[in-house]
Amino acid sequence: MSTIRFGVAGLGAARHEMAALAAHPHVRIAAVADIDRQLSEEMGRKYGASAYDSVEALCGDPAIDAVFIGTPTYLHTDHALLALDAGKHVIVAKPMALSLADADRMIQSAERNGLRLMVGHTQAYEPAVRRLRELISGGRLGAPRLINTWYYTDWLYRGRAPSELDTSRGGGVIYRQAAHQIDIVRLLGGGLVRSVRAMAGVWDSSRPTEGAYATFLDFVDGAAATAVFNGYDHFHTVELGFHIGEGGQVVEQRGYGEARADIRSTSDELSLKQARRSDRGHSSTRHQSFYGLTIVSCEHADVRQSSDGLLIYGDEGAWEEPLPAGVNGRDVMVDEFYRAIVQDQPVPQDGRWGKATLEACLGILQSTRLREEIPLTAQVPFRPLPS
Repeated sequence: MSTIRFGVAGLGAARHEMAALAAHPHVRIAAVADIDRQLSEEMGRKYGASAYDSVEALCGDPAIDAVFIGTPTYLHTDHALLALDAGKHVIVAKPMALSLADADRMIQSAERNGLRLMVGHTQAYEPAVRRLRELISGGRLGAPRLINTWYYTDWLYRGRAPSELDTSRGGGVIYRQAAHQIDIVRLLGGGLVRSVRAMAGVWDSSRPTEGAYATFLDFVDGAAATAVFNGYDHFHTVELGFHIGEGGQVVEQRGYGEARADIRSTSDELSLKQARRSDRGHSSTRHQSFYGLTIVSCEHADVRQSSDGLLIYGDEGAWEEPLPAGVNGRDVMVDEFYRAIVQDQPVPQDGRWGKATLEACLGILQSTRLREEIPLTAQVPFRPLPS
């Protein structure tokens, strides 16, 4: 089997992706880059990789075949174009860009250069989401008719870089979290959303970006979905999800409003941000990732997650569909990218798929501003890789 040599740009936000890259038997981290030279050299030593302090230098390295772009959202387009124009395949972190025009530039560069461009909406790669998509496609559950997903968390107060609190630079929960929820909903519903109607809220003047939203999505085939996110650190949906978090870890009960209190007590938010980061690794003791609570109603069953699988409530009874332990969404993402390259197949969640998810996210902002339904025109269907 061929080995894909990766460069990773933006190391502070890409540690979990790096763990997934390093765990794949046919992928090697060959180069890393970050403006923090000390961090770059540290990660270079850890992975036996060349260390750079700029994306330009990384992309100029002839020893790499592909680049993971984990830099801040407002830099995604420039950095992805650098890599694509240098002949590298690209995985870009979500959301892929700040505008549809920038998404088009990235798509066109990938197609012009004959390269793979994947958008890393990692939660939509989680085994629970992918297995549910397989069950829906198999026809046993009937067509999906109603998809509801809700996530209440402390996202806005976890310690944020300035750009993460600036919507114009890709901050706030629309760009950073709706990108996950919308991608999950689109994948489960088949991809083709007809329109979006939404409300987004900015409720804390000290955190001047969107911290919550409620969205209604109307699919072309008549299915419907709601996506709700609230990052203001009051109620947490882990209480409804077996106290399991996004990384599959059991979430210990914290004091009420502890994240908000932490922000008030520090002048160094970035230290809080770094302190929260831990290597979720690939341990078989981890549960399935819970990105809030999601319930999918198909014609013959309702489905939600269990701690280690899917709970299916069908016409003739209820059962649990187990899922493999020790595999997370980033593992699935890396493997699909690898297989697409070596098998010369299109990437399922490619640039056009990422653009369609971005269009729906931008629709949330536009609908909030205009207080009206927003039609979508750039939607594409989901097409999985052949088994």
